[in-house]
Amino acid sequence: MIHATAIIDADARLADDVEVGPYSVIGAGVEIGSGSRIGPHVVIEGPTRIGRNNRIFQFASIGAEPQDKKYAGESTTLVIGDGNTIRECVTINRGTAQDRGETTIGDDNWIMAYCHIAHDCVIGSHTIFANNATLAGHVEIHDHVILGGFTRVHQFCRIGAYAFTAMGAGIPKDVPPFVRVAGHLAQPFGLNVEGLKRKGFSIEEQKAVKDAYRVLYRSKLSLEEAVGRIGEMTANSPGVTLFHDFLAKGCQRSIVR
Repeated sequence: MIHATAIIDADARLADDVEVGPYSVIGAGVEIGSGSRIGPHVVIEGPTRIGRNNRIFQFASIGAEPQDKKYAGESTTLVIGDGNTIRECVTINRGTAQDRGETTIGDDNWIMAYCHIAHDCVIGSHTIFANNATLAGHVEIHDHVILGGFTRVHQFCRIGAYAFTAMGAGIPKDVPPFVRVAGHLAQPFGLNVEGLKRKGFSIEEQKAVKDAYRVLYRSKLSLEEAVGRIGEMTANSPGVTLFHDFLAKGCQRSIVR
């Protein structure tokens, strides 16, 4: 299962059925779970923990030192869950001691070619990153987010669950759940209605989320006033609750509005 030209450090721990392609390099402190397949010419540095049934394609660089001038060799980590697809030339860096010390990726994510995930990012599950989507450090991407190709996300931004970014979107501020954004400096363009339908949200739940969106973006209330109003709308609506809780948590960089 491991090609003769692959280099596996003695301190790496791979499940018995892990496949490693030609000329790949697996460093010390790397753990890879059962059913995972590592393509040719992949470099994985540790400390990195990779779960079960992941597929990493050729020329990916996983677990390298963070691109942060403050990094001074501290022991930081990268943790990747189960069932992820990581395509060609993707780069994912470990965390930094100045933040949480860990970059985290959940389960069943689809990360296309040339994407970059910087230090201390937290990626949920069931996301799609189209080609060349790029995250600066300290970014949070919640579950079921879709990033269009060449999306760029500023450091310390959050993108809420089920949000959708158009091709080439530049994200300088937080994007609330369910919201579609587009533009060099991204602006809101309604709800990800198609995503709500595909994920099984009922007609009633879709309407409730639309009402919350109107309060935030159409009512001319201040952000604080809008969050309070949306808080009064959360009864029996998981979608509105998700919307409200994201906003109520507070934002380092405000929201796209």
